[in-house]
Formats: sequence, structure tokens, C-alpha cells
Amino acid sequence: MAKNQYSLSDDPTLLGRPKNFTMSIRDVYVSAGAGFIVVLTGAIMTMPGLPKKPAAYNIDVTDDGVITGLF
Repeated sequence: MAKNQYSLSDDPTLLGRPKNFTMSIRDVYVSAGAGFIVVLTGAIMTMPGLPKKPAAYNIDVTDDGVITGLF
């Protein structure tokens, strides 16, 4: 579950382990490749996934020290 990192709730003002709170779910999606169901709460943001082929494969340094493939 993607939620506030300071609390079990989705409310950043309720720290730690609050009692009698309501959890607001704003989105649910399936991450089939990882085998997860992701539940988003509050204003949390997720990080993007990585591509199958990392960009580092396109980076090279020539014999005279010139770096290519960065951008």
C-alpha cells in the first residue's frame, strides 16, 4: 500500500499508530508483472518503472575520452 510514511493512516497529521481513523483510497491498479495490486492513499506519489533495456547500454567512451549516448 502506498501511503503516508509517518503513519498507518493516509493523513500526515496523524502520526504513528492512530486509533479510529478512516482510510481514503484514491486509486487501485494492478502491477501484473510484479504480481501486485497497488492501493494509493492520500497524496502519495509512486516512482515510475524501469525500462526493459537500461539507458546505460547506450553510453560509451571513445578512445580519445569522449562520452557518447548520455542524452
